[in-house]
Amino acid sequence: MAKEGHKYIFVLGGVMSGVGKGVVTSSIGLLLQQKGYPVNLVKVDPYLNVDAGTMNPTEHGETFVLRSGLETDQDMGNYERFLGRDLTNDDYMTSGMVYQSVIERERALGYGGKCVEAIPHVRDEILRRIESAASYNGSRISVIEIGGTIGDFQNALFIDAARVLKMRHPQDVLFVMVSYLPTPGTLGEMKTKPTQTAARDLNSYGVQPDFIVARSKEPVDEKRKEKLAISCTVRKEHIISAPDIDSIYEAPLNFEKDHLSDTLLEALNLPEKRKASLAAWKKFAQAAVNTRAPEVSIAIVGKYFDTGSFVLSDAYLSVIEAIKFSAAKLNRRAKITWVNSKDLEKGGTKALAALKKYQGIIVPGGFGESGIEGKIAAIKFARENKIPYFGLCYGMQLMVIEYARNVLGLKDAHTTEIQKNAESPVVDVMLEQKKHLADNKYGGTMRLGSYPAYLKKGTMARAAYKKELVEERHRHRYEINPAYVKQLEAAGLVFSGTSPDGVLMEIAELPREKHPFMLGTQFHPELRARPLDPHPLFTEFLRVASKRHKR
Repeated sequence: MAKEGHKYIFVLGGVMSGVGKGVVTSSIGLLLQQKGYPVNLVKVDPYLNVDAGTMNPTEHGETFVLRSGLETDQDMGNYERFLGRDLTNDDYMTSGMVYQSVIERERALGYGGKCVEAIPHVRDEILRRIESAASYNGSRISVIEIGGTIGDFQNALFIDAARVLKMRHPQDVLFVMVSYLPTPGTLGEMKTKPTQTAARDLNSYGVQPDFIVARSKEPVDEKRKEKLAISCTVRKEHIISAPDIDSIYEAPLNFEKDHLSDTLLEALNLPEKRKASLAAWKKFAQAAVNTRAPEVSIAIVGKYFDTGSFVLSDAYLSVIEAIKFSAAKLNRRAKITWVNSKDLEKGGTKALAALKKYQGIIVPGGFGESGIEGKIAAIKFARENKIPYFGLCYGMQLMVIEYARNVLGLKDAHTTEIQKNAESPVVDVMLEQKKHLADNKYGGTMRLGSYPAYLKKGTMARAAYKKELVEERHRHRYEINPAYVKQLEAAGLVFSGTSPDGVLMEIAELPREKHPFMLGTQFHPELRARPLDPHPLFTEFLRVASKRHKR
């Protein structure tokens, strides 16, 4: 259990979803960490899925994989990026996990024959997990984001658990409500009433917000702060303005304008250990929004874009952020264009020719048959036209299939994920995965988490990493079929990264003399990219891409 006097900050959302609770939580974590306090961040998701691995990315956004292999919500990625370190399984919680633990304990007579109920048993399991995360991480302050919106039925138990913790430790628990203040175009005036209503909804749980982070189009003025303070019973200096910004990485800097870290420490009765050192972060944040930096145009060819009339870039969130980090390091400005692979299938040669205007092409991870031939066509176009290409997971597998078809001459080369009885199964299901698929066990059964890989001398991968042994995160069931490796290598493809036993192909590339940058990874390098520590493969890809079409 957490030691006595441990501090807890709960972050909840009012008015609407997508208001930025994850960024607020990440920013608070960064600021308190920079103040010298050990911090752990916890994401609570109220859905009944045990983890995020089985959810559709067009509905929920990307699945972020921890080093351990746990499939989590994309906010965990933001936490890692802001804190600059890996998180653990204890830092993530879903209703599914909680209920599963309670039921398993009940089946084992862990409750001694009692009638097991939501209150207190499920609520107590939530509290146990929150306190266990603090203890495991050895932190001084825990920042816990409760997903969804205040008033959502499925959030009630989590908010009640936070209430009980506050009741037991009144000096050690704070509530931060992130709420939206709209400015209707027809009125032209910022309205506080939705946030007042959200605060009253929170009061109905027996919880009073200590801070309000006011999200809005423009900065919140003094008059609105006074109105919120009086109507919501929150100190005026605890109303933190959070206007729209060009980059989420500016958020911590903006919050410090309202002295957020100082007021949080004061409210928690903690001394200020040191001034937050944000110089490196500020330098990165400025580079990330530098409109004067030379542009490098990147096309992301994917399929998870169909959500009504809108484009859901969240399906590839970590890829986007990894591009930004490396672009900032190179003093470049990445211009990303979304290219739907299904449109490439429909548009034929003319649609493919439009790819020539980009300086680099990325095919990210994914599953299934939809849009696959459009991706393969884009890869062929990148190879033949010497456009820098970076394939991630599925993007590497399709790169190898394209090479097998059009260079090695195996016209029927395919993946058994799509064509079970393929004549040339260049990509096949991993041996240990066959039983999982036969038993319909899909959740949490892929090759997940960090695995080591050895890099060959004289390759682009080795030159980029500048070391022989690397560790990267995976999320896949299929692999390059070892039976075809020798044929592919004889045809000129280089497998520059392999598992320590040499069985699994981790990186495929073309030699620099054949192509400026044609490289794919079986793992997901984007999951380890950090604002102050960009991933070397993304940096090398952008460095080469920026030389194409030099203006």
